[in-house]
This record gives sequence, C-alpha cells and structure tokens, in this order.
Amino acid sequence: VLRLKHPATGVDTGRALALTCDGNHRWCALDPRRGTALVVAEGVANLACAGARPLALVNCLNFGNPEHPTTMWELSEAIDGMAEACRALSVPVVGGNVSLYNESRGRDIDPTPVVGMVGMIDRLVSPPPGAGLVEGTRLVVLGAGPDTLSGSRWAWRQGHKAGSPPALDLAAHRVVCDLVRDLVADGLVLGVKDTADGGLGVALAEMAAASGVGAVVRAPEGADHRWVYGETPSRFVLAVDPAAVAEVHRRHTAAGVAAAVVGEAGGGRLAIEGLAGGANVDAPAADVVAAWRGALPALLGHGTTQG
Repeated sequence: VLRLKHPATGVDTGRALALTCDGNHRWCALDPRRGTALVVAEGVANLACAGARPLALVNCLNFGNPEHPTTMWELSEAIDGMAEACRALSVPVVGGNVSLYNESRGRDIDPTPVVGMVGMIDRLVSPPPGAGLVEGTRLVVLGAGPDTLSGSRWAWRQGHKAGSPPALDLAAHRVVCDLVRDLVADGLVLGVKDTADGGLGVALAEMAAASGVGAVVRAPEGADHRWVYGETPSRFVLAVDPAAVAEVHRRHTAAGVAAAVVGEAGGGRLAIEGLAGGANVDAPAADVVAAWRGALPALLGHGTTQG
C-alpha cells in the first residue's frame, strides 16, 4: 500500500494505492480459461483485503510454443477467461506482454498467465489490518466453501494433476469482495486473508506466522480436509474484535454472503479440530513461525541471513 501525496505540495491526500501480483499455473494447467479468470478474481480479492477497489490490470502471458496447437488453444482460452473476468469485475486491462516458446527438456510449460493489479483506497486513516491474527479476536470465515481439491496445493503434492479448478461465480465474487473492502475500510476487521492459494489451512498458517499468534478453529460438522485445503478466491478469513462481530454479521447477512464464526485467535498453538476422518491440525505456533521464516534461507543454503 502506497500513501498518496499531492505531487506539487506534498500534502497527504488521504488516499493510497494498493498493488498486487498474482498467478497460479495449477489452475490454468487444468483449465486455462477458468484458471485465468480465477487469477484475476484473486487479484481483486487481494486488493479488497487492503480496503481497495480495483482500478486497472496489466498482464504477462507465459506459455509454451504457440506453434503447437494445444499451446495456441491454451493462450486463446486464457485471453478469453481474462476478458470475461475483467468485464464482470470492472477491471480494464491497460497493458501487458507475452512470453512464448517457454519449454523445459522439450516440454511446454504449464500455461502461466500472471497479472499485476492496482487499486485505490479512497480513505486511508490508518494502515490496513494485514494478514495477521490478534489475540482474543473471533475468527470468521466469509464466503462459500470450496467445491473441489483439484488444482490446489494439497492435490498437486499428492500427485493429483487432473480434474477441474474451483468454480467461479463472478457476480457473487464481486459482492463478497465489495463486502470485505467495506469492512476493512470501516475498521471492522483486525486481520484478513483470502484463501485462494493453499486454502483455509494455509491462510491461517500465514496469519499465525505473520503475527506469532496461534488460533483454535473448529470445523463445521461433517467437514473433512477439503474444508481446510480447498481453494477459492471468494472465501476469506477475518479476525474480528468480539464487540464488532454483531455488525459484521449484520453486514454479511444484508449482502447475502455466507459466514460463520469458526474459532478464536490466541494461545501458543495453531489447531483445526473436528475434521472427519481425524485429519485434524495441531502445531505449536512457534514452529509455524520458524518454518515460515526459515524456508527460504534453508533452500538457498550458506551465505544467507534472516532478520
């Protein structure tokens, strides 16, 4: 988020720009048209988490050899998917480029469109809440649950690289993003994260790692690991002060958006309980923080530091 000052006087305008960059080759490998629309939708969701309305999009379309019929079809489908999402979400495309003939050992790369998006925060009175947890807050899951594990990080790690990516209702996505943006702008959430990349479980882990605060979450009856790891850009985790829960409930009900209080932030562990089949999660919050901060230095090896 970049605070805007008047270009001549330097006086704070009270507004700010929010920037995000997104891509997901897993979704696009399964369905380049829907996958690209999902990438655009995730960008709008990320801006909403900062309290910003989308202004414009640029893209980089990374594909294999367009002389191969399948690759040319993937490129055409991705462009159509981006256009459909941008029209539905009122995001003009103002620039972009392509990177073609990308191959590895004679194999075309997965279709990998990447989008950069800029949004406007019309009234910036304090920094946005960020993707963290706050001790004692209620955790609210906003938006419909996932309909599939296909295309998710979880599925990819199990070797499942088939099926269809998550369904996307662009009209409903616009409604839930507008709701999240207004909740952030009005100071009704103290932490917020979308679940598009990795699902609810990864979103909670990222929030715990960013803040060093744990959480205990109770899954709804009958939910299994799909509730934790399924991905959709139309689903958010909110950390809400107990005093603001009633107002958040009033607003999501008025907007026709599903929501549920699923737990509370605080304590020294990150736990997701009540999952069918015993697929529960329970880890010390300190271990979550250490894994998050230590991953890149461990991969890069010697000569790196962390601070």
